[in-house]
Amino acid sequence: MPVLRRHHTRLASAGLSGLICAIALCFAAPARAADPGWSAEPAAGSTARPGGARPYFYLEGTPGTVLEDRLALANPTDREHTVTLRGADAYNTGAGALAVRPAARSTGAGSWIGFGAARTVTIPPRTRAVVPFTVTVPPAAVPGDHPVAVVATEAGHEAAVRVHLRVSGPVLAALTVERASVGGKGAAAVLHYTLVNRGNVALAPELSVRAEGLFGEVAGRTVRGLPVELLPGQRVELSEPWPGAPVFDDVRLTLTVTAPGGARATTTTSAWFVPWGLVGLTCAGLLGLGAVALVAHLLARTRRASRAASPAGAGGRPDGPDADAEPHLPEHELTGAPR
Repeated sequence: MPVLRRHHTRLASAGLSGLICAIALCFAAPARAADPGWSAEPAAGSTARPGGARPYFYLEGTPGTVLEDRLALANPTDREHTVTLRGADAYNTGAGALAVRPAARSTGAGSWIGFGAARTVTIPPRTRAVVPFTVTVPPAAVPGDHPVAVVATEAGHEAAVRVHLRVSGPVLAALTVERASVGGKGAAAVLHYTLVNRGNVALAPELSVRAEGLFGEVAGRTVRGLPVELLPGQRVELSEPWPGAPVFDDVRLTLTVTAPGGARATTTTSAWFVPWGLVGLTCAGLLGLGAVALVAHLLARTRRASRAASPAGAGGRPDGPDADAEPHLPEHELTGAPR
């Protein structure tokens, strides 16, 4: 099993009950030994796959019952290892991955898991130890899925094995999709949205996207499964590439999310797509044409003003309001007498 070097153990998501793998993922941590020298997995049982391995624990019972199973710890090294065991609540991180809570915060179904006197186990060299454990379902337990894990720890190394635990009773598959928005543009456009599990069973959601623009339907996204197992009561924020985004359009998008069991939810959002680079070039061109026209107009006015202010040249006629008037001739008095 992969190993963690911090108290916060992450689990890989792998779908619903038949697809959930008991995988522990690791955080970045100080450069110590990458392999703790031991592994943890469900002990082989009647539900084992060919080859004897079970990928996860699956337990179901009514409120008030005690469920039992066994954990296998293998030590292939030449020295013994002492491992501490506990139950832990599983939850979704904000980005949708599965993780388990530290011991102090596992106050939910993880506290139903007990190992009796075998909470600390010493595994001799080259030995495989099988450790029984119980899950005591409280009489008032709520029906539905209660995701938990069995966590083995030694010297800061942790390995978590998924337990898909269901309390018998009425189940409800329900979800909502919220806070949809669009980021980026063109081939780099991304849809952002939030999924919330409103029911009491884990969901494997699928998403489809329909887009309508000013000029008709725009390429969206066909139905596809999302890489997340959404646990009851959990909220995750996801992003979805949208390579079909237009270059120039006003688009209304409809996001539809479905999941087995009849869960279905939709939300809408809108986005303007404007090629700002082309708009900038166009504006720059128009400004340039305007500047040329303005300069031409000012030059014309300057030439007219220069002509109006210049004096008459040699042999020319003076400018001004009387420039075109007839020359003044002397007047003669008419008396009727010859001169």
